[in-house]
Amino acid sequence: MEMYEIRALTDDQIRDELEKSYQELMNLRFRDATNQLTDTNQPRKTRKDIARMLTCLREREL
Repeated sequence: MEMYEIRALTDDQIRDELEKSYQELMNLRFRDATNQLTDTNQPRKTRKDIARMLTCLREREL
């Protein structure tokens, strides 16, 4: 998810997406631990998406 897509969402939508991303990251970690993860870059992409969402929320607070 790109920053312009995140900025187009409302705060509640961002929080929902953030919750989904945290859940997805947990699932990716489990799949990695059991050697079922095919794309090893996916956890990194998910963490970056989470950081973008948190950054956008923080920008709106300020």
